[in-house]
Amino acid sequence: MQTNKKNMIQVFITGGTFDKEYDYISGKLFFKDTHLHEMFERGRCYVDIDIKTLMMVDSLEMTEADREIIVHNCKRSASNKILITHGTDKMVETASFLSQSGVEGKTIVLTGAMIPYAFGTSSDGFFNLGSALAFVQTLAPGIYVAMNGRYFDWHNVKKNTKTGIFEEL
Repeated sequence: MQTNKKNMIQVFITGGTFDKEYDYISGKLFFKDTHLHEMFERGRCYVDIDIKTLMMVDSLEMTEADREIIVHNCKRSASNKILITHGTDKMVETASFLSQSGVEGKTIVLTGAMIPYAFGTSSDGFFNLGSALAFVQTLAPGIYVAMNGRYFDWHNVKKNTKTGIFEEL
């Protein structure tokens, strides 16, 4: 049964470590396709979601034009609850860009992974996705980063590059 589009959760995929694959020959990480459909199915998610791939880029290579695409889609979405998968290196920058873009009245949660989902049980992606899904349903309208089982207001978080853990400023 389809629910009201405002109650549906819009999921936007932008790439990041979340969706990277490992090339065993070259030893490099690359993008093939998203793992989100499999992750939601494996997690037995029964929440009404709509998944849309916007891009598959490493956040270190994300441009202002890429961020404009994210903003455009957030503004255009009929849903007032949006979950964005994103690379962790520039996640806070994208959250800041969203905050300055005039997106209002929506709960937007960005999440990512330090280890690709394709790496199996060593990945934090599955846990971060589940946490972000819960946060996007319960938080007040605003822009948040969800990592390591916690959520942060976009303007009060940083990635600790020594530990790989997100923390309050």
